[in-house]
Amino acid sequence: MMRSDGSEPDSHFYRPNVGAMLFNRQGLVFVGQRNDLNDIEKDSGSWQMPQGGIDEGEDPRNAVLRELKEETGTDKAEVVAETKGWFRYDIPSIVTGKLWHGKYKGQRQKWFALRFLGTDADIDIASHNPEFSAWKWAPLEDLPALIIPFKREVYTAVVAELGPAVRAAAKRV
Repeated sequence: MMRSDGSEPDSHFYRPNVGAMLFNRQGLVFVGQRNDLNDIEKDSGSWQMPQGGIDEGEDPRNAVLRELKEETGTDKAEVVAETKGWFRYDIPSIVTGKLWHGKYKGQRQKWFALRFLGTDADIDIASHNPEFSAWKWAPLEDLPALIIPFKREVYTAVVAELGPAVRAAAKRV
């Protein structure tokens, strides 16, 4: 994992992406169980927070709200914080050729903390093109252990940076 501002000479090898740390009134964070990463981590459960690519010309804040709606079925959320820079990680070689036709070797991500304004009934992981087979609310400190190993370093950094804003915002609800 490397912190990035996107201006590195090889940044074009990293797909622009946003991540959503959606948290509820108790300060717990939404995680979904991926239904497409069994080739990489058969026993990990492949949990992750919602994330997805940024369309050409799309603002990252708009992208995170779009991705949140696509992956969770709800956009009942407000941005309370975002990472100062971008994080990037490499995709394991076992899947680089399968993803994005081999164009990228990893992802460059901007992360956002979003306060969930709805109820659990507003979440519908089957509402779009389902990426998750299950979902749950998890404590912030558990997130790095839930994620597949190649993303763990990014999750640790994101929790460290956005965690204080999540804890503060959850107390104000």
